[in-house]
Amino acid sequence: MTQEKRLGVPEHVPEAEAREDDRPLLYRVIEDFGPHRKSLFLGNLAAAEDADCLLAAGITETLNVSINMFPGPLELADGVHIRRYQIGMIDGAGNSPHLMAAAVQTIEGLMSGYVPAKPHYPKHRKGHVLVHCRGGRSRSVALIALWLSAFARHRFESFEAALAHLRALRGLDESYPLPPMLALADAVRTRNLLGTEPTV
Repeated sequence: MTQEKRLGVPEHVPEAEAREDDRPLLYRVIEDFGPHRKSLFLGNLAAAEDADCLLAAGITETLNVSINMFPGPLELADGVHIRRYQIGMIDGAGNSPHLMAAAVQTIEGLMSGYVPAKPHYPKHRKGHVLVHCRGGRSRSVALIALWLSAFARHRFESFEAALAHLRALRGLDESYPLPPMLALADAVRTRNLLGTEPTV
């Protein structure tokens, strides 16, 4: 019996990518960040849907930047409910730089703060943050590189340095992130949409 193709998955996925997409992948990008000493993870959709994987990594919040995939509600073995955030982008041309900038600011909000739960909310606790798309190769990498270069400059002095770190961590060559995502990141920086670039 053949497995039904998930809605939103491209028709033709390279075999190596398809094998990766079937298993949870998590990469710790930065740790001990901000007042809550959070870690930021880069990962894929499979990791975002794997309760055991998230629990082991201490992840309690996820940001999904794919527009066509929707990880559902998830309760961990300790009763904590994963908080889901999503700012969807396509892995190609056509995204608004303002949307990318909003995603960067969302990471900054998650990494620098914590929204406590009310008694009638699903059980939650402070934990680490996962940023993912489908495969964690393009959209997520470009986005995290922007965040690192804007808000973790004490560790990454430029977008290029952050991107090189992420490519090495994720095992990517220069074909990823895809050119439209790099162009989008460049538009965010050129237009200073994050307000962190020096003004002339």
